[in-house]
Amino acid sequence: MIKDQQRVFRLPYQKELTSRAREFRKNMTPGEQKIWNEVLAKKRLLGLRWLRQRPIDHFIVDFYCPEIKLVIEIDGGIHKKRIDSDAERSSILAGYGLRIVRFTEEEVLAHLPDLRQRLADCLAEIGLPLRNNR
Repeated sequence: MIKDQQRVFRLPYQKELTSRAREFRKNMTPGEQKIWNEVLAKKRLLGLRWLRQRPIDHFIVDFYCPEIKLVIEIDGGIHKKRIDSDAERSSILAGYGLRIVRFTEEEVLAHLPDLRQRLADCLAEIGLPLRNNR
């Protein structure tokens, strides 16, 4: 199993973000709800465990899989104005050895099959071919 092959490590986070992350989990966007319910929840994706609204460093990422060190971000309209800060955020997260995949809210809501294919391609790059996904 992947877990046996990796050294267990903890990513830094700011404790004061945990209550905010909990609120984000209770109030997910429609896109976050859709990808969670249809793709990630209940280990639907290759039996991998995904965490929602996970604090990492001084950020809260939308979805994180510790087994494969993959972050999925769902970008809403505000992200069009935050391109530079999103790039900096991705760079900092990549510094921890994390891969970051970004989808727009519109992609998730309107093009879930395309999103699944992009996610499958990403997992194949990591060495995990997507198969038998519900």
